[in-house]
Amino acid sequence: MINILVEVRFHGRGGQGVVTAADILAVAGFKDGYHTLSFPTFGAEKRGTPVASFLRLSDKPIVSRDEIYYPDYVVVMDPTVIGPVKVEAGLKPEGKLIANYPKGSEDLKRAMGVDFEVLTINATKMAMEHLGRPITNTAMVGAFVGATNVIKLESLVETINEWFTSKELAEKNLKLVEEAYNYMREVCGW
Repeated sequence: MINILVEVRFHGRGGQGVVTAADILAVAGFKDGYHTLSFPTFGAEKRGTPVASFLRLSDKPIVSRDEIYYPDYVVVMDPTVIGPVKVEAGLKPEGKLIANYPKGSEDLKRAMGVDFEVLTINATKMAMEHLGRPITNTAMVGAFVGATNVIKLESLVETINEWFTSKELAEKNLKLVEEAYNYMREVCGW
């Protein structure tokens, strides 16, 4: 029997790096010794339409290729998909929703009418400060790693350095990852 350690579902909009976020974490997880699988699902393949991406991490080879219906974690990269898309669908009772949301966790919990753990971060603001663009994928992977301890920060940093061909862009994204990681570590009390 396959032991899937972690299943993550990402939600956002086309052009925001939803697929890239899952791919970056898959590479970082592989560096940590996991078997990994990441893949997207699209509706209309247009910029701005809702997009979901999936990530599995396991200590054994992964044979399951279906969408993740009961995730351990849900990562929301764009708060405007909350509502039109039922992002929390199937989240395990002990799971966490990690969202790019400009207000606090309690505000989002009330707005969604949920009682599971919700962690928020203003990733759009951070991305604008570091990148000058509202692309939140690296902020959200930093937030995920900070909130979960599933992947080591060192593996994520190594992956970011390899991912971006421009040293300047890699450095900007690394600062963004580290700020989001540290913010989420503080929120979680690690």
